[in-house]
Amino acid sequence: MASGTRQGMLQLDRTIEERLVQNRRDLHANPELSGKEIETAHYLAERLDALGVDELRTDVGGTGVVADIKGSRPGRTVLLRADMDALPIQEIGDLPFKSTRLGVMHACGHDVHMTIALNLAEAFARNRDAFSGRVRFVFQPAEERGCGAKPMIDAGILEGVDRVIGLHVWSELPTGHVSVRPDVVMASADMFTLTITGKAGHGAQPDRTIDAVMIAAQVVTAMQTLISRETSPRDSAVITIGSLHAGTASNIVAGEAVLEGTLRTFDKQLRDRLLRRIAELADGVCRAMRAGCAFRLDSETPPVVNDPAVAELVAGEARKLLGGDAVVPFSPLMVGEDFAYFLESRPGCFFLLGGAPEGEPAVHHTPGFRIDEGCLAIGYRVMGAAILALLA
Repeated sequence: MASGTRQGMLQLDRTIEERLVQNRRDLHANPELSGKEIETAHYLAERLDALGVDELRTDVGGTGVVADIKGSRPGRTVLLRADMDALPIQEIGDLPFKSTRLGVMHACGHDVHMTIALNLAEAFARNRDAFSGRVRFVFQPAEERGCGAKPMIDAGILEGVDRVIGLHVWSELPTGHVSVRPDVVMASADMFTLTITGKAGHGAQPDRTIDAVMIAAQVVTAMQTLISRETSPRDSAVITIGSLHAGTASNIVAGEAVLEGTLRTFDKQLRDRLLRRIAELADGVCRAMRAGCAFRLDSETPPVVNDPAVAELVAGEARKLLGGDAVVPFSPLMVGEDFAYFLESRPGCFFLLGGAPEGEPAVHHTPGFRIDEGCLAIGYRVMGAAILALLA
């Protein structure tokens, strides 16, 4: 493999840069929720098919799309994963490519991930003589719910795969920088639902009821003691109750409350213990207050852990392209990512791509989230170079 050919394959020109931006804006304007990425999948499959990929599969593990592109000679298979889903958030701001879907927004950067993967697929499809082996482009649904990776893996997308790689744009990391860790990158993320069953009644006769709202408040408050009083200060863990739904009117005591939350930690034993204690504590509080309680674990995502050798290779390619100072360290993040399942099965690397916009910090999973589109070209080049190095 001639190094000059490899370098030329990832050279940027105005056409590629404009296409990166346009693809990202198309995807940003048309977000879809987890498991409902039908139009997104069609958009991707249509463009991949036009490239003449060697194999194109749709509806993989749900709405997933998989495309294989083979080089001119036999070799390794490297899998690149990009997630497709958006969040149930109403976008604010006046971007000309603002979300056209009421209450749905790409507020995490998955539009960036898809755009980079899609344009790299075109680069590899047009430069088959520049590499050996095969690149598998995987566009995965339902990452935000933590339930998209496993169905695709169960469908066989890791068969024959030697290495896996993925990235996440990060709005708190300056554009022009990347971060690569040799070990733990992100925490586990376990989503759960608690259903509290009381007894509804008139607001003026609370003694004849079992108030599910009151009990839910006690459960939410007590649950934080699992972190403050049952977890060592040296360990990292977060319990978040992000949703609480109960009641129908101000003068009716609610008979049921439904709480949805997440647990995040880096340690498997701590994770197992806290999941058990969440269920035990909620049940104990509810029993003491004469209510019933049902605990359901909706999705489980292990910590994201890189292979040290693959991580160092990716960091090395980034240094060559961007300079040594552009590859910066970071502490493991408490956010979760179901790319963890890919890394449990194959050696690989998941790294952060800087995309901080100018001005006020843009926080992921908020209505005002935004990124600097200058990160698209950087992610394209770094990811492409990393894949070529892994194939070599």
